[in-house]
Amino acid sequence: MRHGTRPRGTTRIGLCTAIGAGLAAVGVLALAPTAGAVTPTTATIDFDCGSFGSGNATLTASQSGTSATIELSTSAITAPVNVGAGSVNSTLSLTNHGTGEVKFTGNSNPAIPAGSPVSTGPLTGTVAPGDSLEATSLTVVVFGITATCTATSPQAPGPFVFD
Repeated sequence: MRHGTRPRGTTRIGLCTAIGAGLAAVGVLALAPTAGAVTPTTATIDFDCGSFGSGNATLTASQSGTSATIELSTSAITAPVNVGAGSVNSTLSLTNHGTGEVKFTGNSNPAIPAGSPVSTGPLTGTVAPGDSLEATSLTVVVFGITATCTATSPQAPGPFVFD
């Protein structure tokens, strides 16, 4: 055998192995669940939180399969004191096609300086293809104090529709 040459057939085996690995990877990708898309990704709504105030909220939604998250920031509730990260427990209730209720919950939040609007999320929930969710109420618990907010306007530009 000459220096620098391969035994006959090894190139073919190497090429077949590479093609086989590539096809296996494509097969795995074809079987992997696809990430869903939610539209719109951002919406606004007004909340009345009783003695805590009222104001506008911005909701930002994302979806991965049947798991979805919504992040929320609202001027309806302001922090009376500095609030540390991860200390706001929130439940966002949404109606699905105008009937039934879906809840998104979580206790993630950035640090919120005194006097600033409350931000919370990601709030997590489970969705199915075709779900059309519109916020109806929000419950926020900070330092054991509960603020319950009711939607006073339709969600704009409309409900979150999940794939």
